Amino acid sequence: MSTPTPIYEQLLTAIEKGSLRPGNRLLETELAGRFGVSRTPIREAIRRLETDGLVVHKPRVGAMVHVLSQQEIVELYEMRIVLEATAAQMASKHASKAEIRTLTTLNTQMLAASEDPFAVAAFNRKFHTCILNAARNRFLAQSYNSLSHSLVLLGKTTLETSARVQDVTAQHEKIIAAVKSGQAEASAQAMRAHMEASLEHRLKALQVDG
Repeated sequence: MSTPTPIYEQLLTAIEKGSLRPGNRLLETELAGRFGVSRTPIREAIRRLETDGLVVHKPRVGAMVHVLSQQEIVELYEMRIVLEATAAQMASKHASKAEIRTLTTLNTQMLAASEDPFAVAAFNRKFHTCILNAARNRFLAQSYNSLSHSLVLLGKTTLETSARVQDVTAQHEKIIAAVKSGQAEASAQAMRAHMEASLEHRLKALQVDG
């Protein structure tokens, strides 16, 4: 008999997948009915999500999924650029041949899935995780993981068109080539350029949605 998934994990997944979107209210009674539990585990899960920075309490509104401001998005990407450029630099020194092959495979799969934004986003996350793992630095990984919940709040993927996916996978190819050749600074620069382009695209999408 399988163990039921904790309510916190279910709410986190709902936020990640977009069924609970930034700005949505979290009503204990409604969520208790949705997940078939009492209000107590719902309340505890919401409290934990608040600690993670994913949920905020507003007067006369109650708990709601946090909406990142444009400044918070910029700050989040600034940290990603620092951490991921460092990860790419370290990966150029430590990545195994198997990890290089994995990066290449993930990038190929990402391009092949260009008509499926959810699959593309999943391959993209795996690509960046592989770079992080190849850096062989647990403290870098811990620093990045502390951002992981905030990344969920960015909302829907910007990898929604084939042209956008082609651009991103081309950027990935430059990162792979630099890491494979052991060029530390080139690896960091390729990742930095990639993340700066992602931020620019994210901000443009935000203006369009606004």
